[in-house]
Amino acid sequence: MGWLITKYLLTAAVVVGVSEMARRSDRLGGLLAALPLVTVLTLIWLYVEKQPAQKIANHAWYTFWYVLPTLPMFLAFPALLSRLGFWPTLLACVLISLVCFGLLALLLRPYGIELF
Repeated sequence: MGWLITKYLLTAAVVVGVSEMARRSDRLGGLLAALPLVTVLTLIWLYVEKQPAQKIANHAWYTFWYVLPTLPMFLAFPALLSRLGFWPTLLACVLISLVCFGLLALLLRPYGIELF
């Protein structure tokens, strides 16, 4: 139980740290948010918990493919924010990401890459 609490606290500290940095500096906050900190922590947790190497490798592999369809969201968000407001923009960006996920999955299926 102590290990689980430690994982939660360290992971939460990373998220809080990034959001605090973003509050102080747009550029540095964006840089830190763009770093795959959660993925690195996840890979560490999987390794420390003695998960098979193939499971850890699969996590990195799928993370790569799932990051790609989120990229348009980062372009759409600033463009929509002043027009729609925060919550509608956030919802629109989630929908954009979901559509991009679906399109990428369809695009990759003929190549033997199954995302869903």
